This record gives sequence, C-alpha cells and structure tokens, in this order.
Amino acid sequence: MNVSAHELGLGGLDSLADVDALCLFVGEDDRPLPGTAGYVDWRLCGALSRVLQSGFFVGAQDDSLLLPTDGRFSVPRVFVMGLGRRRGLEPSSLGEALASAGKVLTRAKVESVALEVPGQEALDESVRFSALQEHFLPAFRGRKVAVLADKELARRLSGRKG
Repeated sequence: MNVSAHELGLGGLDSLADVDALCLFVGEDDRPLPGTAGYVDWRLCGALSRVLQSGFFVGAQDDSLLLPTDGRFSVPRVFVMGLGRRRGLEPSSLGEALASAGKVLTRAKVESVALEVPGQEALDESVRFSALQEHFLPAFRGRKVAVLADKELARRLSGRKG
C-alpha cells in the first residue's frame, strides 16, 4: 500500500491527487471544528456545521456521514466518522475509530483515501503513528493512503517501512 504525507491545511487538501475520498474524524465535543474538518467545512460553505447543528450527525462513536464535495475539492466525497468525545481520547478509542473507518471505507469500495489521524492535542505522535499502522492500515483494503499530517507525524511516515 502506498502511504504518503501531506501538510495540514487547505494547501495540503488542494495537493491531493488521485484520491477517491477524504475521511474526517469529528468528536461530539468538536465545536468549532478543528483541523482538517474545519478547513473542509469552510470550503463546503458550512455544510458540515449545518448537519451537526441539525443533530442528524453528532460525532458519536460509530456515527458516520457521507458528504459530496460538489467540485470544491479534487476529492469527490467526504466520509465523516464519529470519534466520540475528543477530550480524553485514549489510544484504545483512537485505534477503534481508525479500524472502524478503515472497514467503512473498504465496504464503500474506496481505493484511495486521505485522512488526518485524530488526537494531535491529546496523544503522543508515536501513539498516533502506531494506531494508524496497527488499526487503520490493516482494516483499509485500498491501494493508497494520503495522511494529512503535522511535521512530526510526517517525519515518522517518511521513515515507515512497508
């Protein structure tokens, strides 16, 4: 599987090429939306915020939502996965969320995906890297993963074997 790192932000999102889907993680307590979810919401003119305000999707664990990008990104669709409460995120719950996302994306026949590994504020980079390696990558059966990453996680990904 091809795994690459891209910078966080609109520039990183705009640099994604040949990616079928974007996978976002949103917590029940993520208001305003942090990181990539916030950038995506801004580019989608608040579509994700409106869904959250309506209560249709709240970010609960195992909650999922599919949004079209309507040409606002090169990526055609966005899978939004519930994270539960982001405050107090633990390695085990991060692993569960990543494994669940990998399975959902595989069932949806996604071949290539971009995602930001959640937990930047709460968990050490080594924990986030391990969760990606041990939970998401084995669960996702596609061919390409583009990780929207901060510098430390990008460094770890560039040194990744296999």
